[in-house]
Amino acid sequence: MSEDKRKRLPAGQFITTQFNSLLGWARKFSLFHYPFVTACCGMEYMSAACAHYDIDRFGAGWTRFSPRQSDMLLVVGTITQKEAPVLRTVYEQMTEPKWVVAFGTCAVSGGIYDNYAVVQGIDQIIPVDVYIPGCPPRPETVLDGLLKLQEKIQHQEPDWRWKKRRS
Repeated sequence: MSEDKRKRLPAGQFITTQFNSLLGWARKFSLFHYPFVTACCGMEYMSAACAHYDIDRFGAGWTRFSPRQSDMLLVVGTITQKEAPVLRTVYEQMTEPKWVVAFGTCAVSGGIYDNYAVVQGIDQIIPVDVYIPGCPPRPETVLDGLLKLQEKIQHQEPDWRWKKRRS
């Protein structure tokens, strides 16, 4: 086939596309998570991290207890109105890019606590990327939510200017 008939790519597009794919792959397998555990779902979080289910084999095994060293926030359990400003502060201190996982029915929708003291879903405070339902969610569901987040990260366009993508 002659060079005239081949479709020509603009200069640098092939390399940029491959680099974005490589960057997405590296990000999805190097998640440093910060567990914001407040209630009974913490037991299921711990079981997902133990040897039988081993969340580490999916690239999310490094637990960080400093928001400045983490890029994935796991909100595990009930969030009260008094804890909401603390959760917002933790989210704002995280490094970019950052992802949020709502873990359990209480974090997703307030759960069985339909009253004035409990936040009816953490998406009223911070943006959420993946919802993991269940009371408490099974470790298999947690791993499924992690795989969905990794798929989202893989296909996300990188923001080279490091601006905030979300409010």
